[in-house]
Amino acid sequence: MCGRFALSKSDRIDWAQFGVRRGPALPPHWNLGPGRPIAVVRAAADGAEVAMLRWGLVPFWASDPTIGSRLTNARAETAPDKPSFRGAFRARRCLIPADGFYEWQALAGRARKQPWFVRRTDGDVFALAGLWERWVPKGGTEADALETCAVLTTEPNALMAPIHSRMPVIINPAHYAAWLSRDTTPAAAIALMAAWQPASWTAYRVGARVNAASNDDAACVAPLTDEATPSAPAP
Repeated sequence: MCGRFALSKSDRIDWAQFGVRRGPALPPHWNLGPGRPIAVVRAAADGAEVAMLRWGLVPFWASDPTIGSRLTNARAETAPDKPSFRGAFRARRCLIPADGFYEWQALAGRARKQPWFVRRTDGDVFALAGLWERWVPKGGTEADALETCAVLTTEPNALMAPIHSRMPVIINPAHYAAWLSRDTTPAAAIALMAAWQPASWTAYRVGARVNAASNDDAACVAPLTDEATPSAPAP
């Protein structure tokens, strides 16, 4: 799964690479979690736009928006066909800028899981694959609309397998335009979700500070120095 991520270096985003003419100035965040508004890039009439959507997808047909708390992730293997996600997968794909994400590793003999931070070795911003929806309450109007999103996940690669059984889908920059395009068929979009290669990525252990969603500062990504804590093998 993908339950937390960071976007602390928004000044390093190449908005033109995302197809956005002029991107907003985004405040730094080190611990973004479900239920919070997050920046996404989605298709627009003149190319692409940045929107702030709540993390936790509420399908357009839902009777209660609280369903979003259970739909923060969408499995890449089933999203194209699952009722909660298939409409969004067909026509409302998005990109979620990030510069790192967290996963929690279960360790034998320990009740508490070990959080890890995963980022590119060069520290650059990348894009998580996402889906978005617009929900209007029964009897409401567009003014009452709630826009939400989910992060797509897939099977882990060699870097992630020792840490967690899932990892987020990361879209290659060369495929940003195709991923966002409404002309891209579901079959073609599935082909864009190939597992990312771990060679230019790194993962390291971080402290329990990240476990509290209220903590959102640089200390969340500080590496642990306790060598007694088991680490994952190199890919």
